[in-house]
Amino acid sequence: MPHDLLAPWHDFFGIVGTAAATLVGLMFVAASVGSGVFTEERQVGLRTLLSPTVVAFSVVLAMSVIGVLPLPNWGVPGVLVGGIGALGMAYSAMILRKMIREGIAPKMDLEDRFWYGVAPAIAYAVLTVAGVAFAFEAVVSPGLLAAGMCLLLLAGIRNAWDMTTWVVLRRPN
Repeated sequence: MPHDLLAPWHDFFGIVGTAAATLVGLMFVAASVGSGVFTEERQVGLRTLLSPTVVAFSVVLAMSVIGVLPLPNWGVPGVLVGGIGALGMAYSAMILRKMIREGIAPKMDLEDRFWYGVAPAIAYAVLTVAGVAFAFEAVVSPGLLAAGMCLLLLAGIRNAWDMTTWVVLRRPN
């Protein structure tokens, strides 16, 4: 049963889920505080950079909920984790396309391109693989799930900090 396999991870899911939920709330506060910086011409940047960070934290929260559910079989986490991971990969591709189409990507340095574009896509791919591993009842499933969650959380924290410093430096007096 996946529940037996995930039981040792209960505290991990509780801690990471709590962190993700807190960070989602803080992103809403940060967006409200920085609303004066996000003028009409910066709306594309807001939707392209802020929204994926909130989505990343929300996915980590959802994965934490899945991790503590009393699951009846391996197929349920396989479908949930794999499906969310696949949707995340599609979402990352859409955001990357938007960054290129709107001219945001060329203005970003290599580090920002990695953390806003590549790292989340890798994390979602790992979550998709974790879903497949659950479907095949592989013992590595929780480790893959945790790795994808941690990468998403790390990318989200880094990106939230990057956006916060950007807002503070551009805030009108």
